[in-house]
Amino acid sequence: MSNVKEKVVVITGASSGIGEATARLLAKQGAHVVLGARRTNRLEKLASTILAEGGSAIYQALDVTNRNQMESFIALAIGKFGRVDVILNNAGIMPLSPLEALKVDEWDRMIDVNIRGVLHGIVAGLPVMKKQGFGQFINIASIGAYTVSPTAAVYCATKYAVRAISEGLRQEAGNGIRVTQISPGVTESELADSITDDEAREVMKEYRRISIPASAIAQAILFAIGQPPEVDVNEIIVRPTASTA
Repeated sequence: MSNVKEKVVVITGASSGIGEATARLLAKQGAHVVLGARRTNRLEKLASTILAEGGSAIYQALDVTNRNQMESFIALAIGKFGRVDVILNNAGIMPLSPLEALKVDEWDRMIDVNIRGVLHGIVAGLPVMKKQGFGQFINIASIGAYTVSPTAAVYCATKYAVRAISEGLRQEAGNGIRVTQISPGVTESELADSITDDEAREVMKEYRRISIPASAIAQAILFAIGQPPEVDVNEIIVRPTASTA
C-alpha cells in the first residue's frame, strides 16, 4: 500500500498482541514504526527483528498513564523522523470482575490506562498534527464499546468512553486529521491474563474459545491507514466469523 510506505506510525502497547502484530505488518509495508510499552525487553526484541528484516523501528519505555512519558514518546518520533503520521492508541488492560467484588484498584487502573492513556496520546499528538496539517489517530476500543456483559461493566465503560472520545475528536480535529476507532471482538492476546477474579476468569475462558489472531486487527489498521488522505474510515468492528456476541 503506497499510502503506508514511509509513514511514521507511533504505537502504544506495542510489546504484545495487537500492538506487536501491527508493528510487524506496517514495518513490512515500509512504515517507520515507533514502539512504546512498559516491557522494554520485548520492545528491544521486536525492534531488532524488524530491523533484521529490513524494516524501520525505534522504541522507548512508555507508561501511557504518565502524560510526560507520552509527550517524550511523541518527541522521540519527531526527533527521529521529523513528523508523526499516525498515533495508534492501543494500550489497554481488562481485569474483569463483578461490581460487587469491589476491586476499586483495578477499576482505577482500567480508567487510567484505557481512558487517560488515549487522552494522553491526543494531548501529545494533536498539537503536532494541527501544526503539520495532517495526521491520523487510531484508537483501539472493543465490542465492549457497544454492549455490556456481566463482570465487564467497568471495562465496557472505559471502551464506551474511547468511542465517545474518538467521535468527539473526529468532529473537532479539523481538516487534514483523520480519526479511526477499531473495535475488536474476541482476539488472541494477553488481556485476559490480568483477570484476578475467579468467576470472571472462568467466564472468559469459555468466551475466548472462539477468537481471531491479533494479525486480523492489524490488517484492519493497515486498511484504515492505507486509504487516500481525503478518506476517513471512522469505525471498524472486527469479530470472529463464528461469534454470536
